[in-house]
Amino acid sequence: MHGRLRTPAEPIAVVPTLPRRDRVVVLSMMAALGGVMLLLASIGWYVWRGSFSAEERLVGGLAATLGERTEAMILDTRRLLADLDRLAGPRCASGHLRALQDSALRRPHIRAIGYWQGAERACAVGFVPMRALPPTRADRTYASGMQAWWPSRRTTVGGVALFVMRLGDHDVAIDPRRLLDVGPLEGRQVALWVERLPFTAEPPGTTLPPPDSLAIGLTLDRRHGRAISRFSRQGELSIEIVAIEPISTFWGRYATTLVVGTAIGLALVAVWLVALLRYTRHRLSLASLLRRALAADRLHVVYQPVIDLRTGRCVGAEALARWTLEGGGAVSPDAFVPVAEGSGQSVELALTVLRAAVRDLALLLRASPHLSVQINLSAAELVSERFVTELDALLAARRLRPSAITFELTERALIATPEARATIARLRARGHRVAIDDFGTGYSSLSYLADLPLDQIKIDKAFIHSIGREAATSQVVTHIIEMAQELGLETLAEGVETEGQRAWLAAHGVEQGQGWVFSRPLSAEAFVGFARGRRAA
Repeated sequence: MHGRLRTPAEPIAVVPTLPRRDRVVVLSMMAALGGVMLLLASIGWYVWRGSFSAEERLVGGLAATLGERTEAMILDTRRLLADLDRLAGPRCASGHLRALQDSALRRPHIRAIGYWQGAERACAVGFVPMRALPPTRADRTYASGMQAWWPSRRTTVGGVALFVMRLGDHDVAIDPRRLLDVGPLEGRQVALWVERLPFTAEPPGTTLPPPDSLAIGLTLDRRHGRAISRFSRQGELSIEIVAIEPISTFWGRYATTLVVGTAIGLALVAVWLVALLRYTRHRLSLASLLRRALAADRLHVVYQPVIDLRTGRCVGAEALARWTLEGGGAVSPDAFVPVAEGSGQSVELALTVLRAAVRDLALLLRASPHLSVQINLSAAELVSERFVTELDALLAARRLRPSAITFELTERALIATPEARATIARLRARGHRVAIDDFGTGYSSLSYLADLPLDQIKIDKAFIHSIGREAATSQVVTHIIEMAQELGLETLAEGVETEGQRAWLAAHGVEQGQGWVFSRPLSAEAFVGFARGRRAA
């Protein structure tokens, strides 16, 4: 209404828009689609995370179990070598050989145990010829004195590349295959590295990615269709285990979980869509009913008296819309006012209330200059040229002064647009009073209020109800009153229900009040009698 003026040379852009009902449907469906996608994504992630964690425990558990078992066997072998060196009795005698044989039989991974005298292997037990092992020079000698020969051609006996360990005067030949005794593999592949050297793999001949190329834990290799798990232990000997299985096996194990999760997700989505559809239909049907009710002038207005707390005299009323359906049921303003704003009918609703108030109270307002009727407005009315035009026409037709109509605005309406604020200033300049409704529940602060074109602050009933109680909000009322007094604004307390509240407010300088302690909302006829000094029926 008060936008930038266009010159004749500037084209006027015409932007096609959907009807309000269609926009509501489209926005509802978009919200539903977004919600469905979010819900499915959340359920999918949850199921996937659960399956992934279970698989990590299964495949990762296999790698960890094998790694820990391998480490335990190697450490046990090292302790065995130390124990053999401490044996009493002559070497290579029957007692000594029997001890070597018993030690080998108790450990299936040991193929042979030998005893050395100097540079010569003096005796041995097991399945390896006495002179076959070990080669003359170790692949690695540790600070502890242990020597190791890695599986290679030099340690191969009977087609098996053995791992040989020597400590002191004894050596042990280990079959690396027995370090990976995994039982039925069920399509899995497992490989062992010791000191970063490949020791063995199951099935034999399997080539797996080196450990350094993999992250510790579970990794899904979709390119090659496999799930890979790595275990790593850095002790005296560095031990690495890699376990692999096809992703098809992975999916097969969790197909039931995924199907059940998907079914639950779809069921939740269905419930959500049904609820959204019912809500949307309710909103749209309520909007349609409201449109017909406004067109047929089936809404009526009641009046909540406003009382001067200093004199007890009635100084006006707040006009409140009420809607009774044709069947007799009442629709709460908390339900139909948001519907009116959301469906583009708030201007028509405000005009309906304004017309009724002017029609019902014109005679009273002309005869009583101290009275004023309060009309609630939203941001839509402030930018509507139609509302302002009809307001002028109604006042002129009924010969009412502008001060007879006070406009109540929410804080959101006050800061909505520069055009809205310009309209407020224009209304005040013509003699209308402007009040901010439900103060304290929105965005206002002292510095903010100082810049607003206002005459009155209406203190929200939530703060009034806290008067005399040990509540955190009980001190807020005092601050609001002091704030208004500093700015030269009149105060009106909403929801005054007790004599104690009324007395406290009057004592603290609040000028006006409304609430059930004075009167409930009245019909037009009852309010006229109330304002003229008669009691309401």
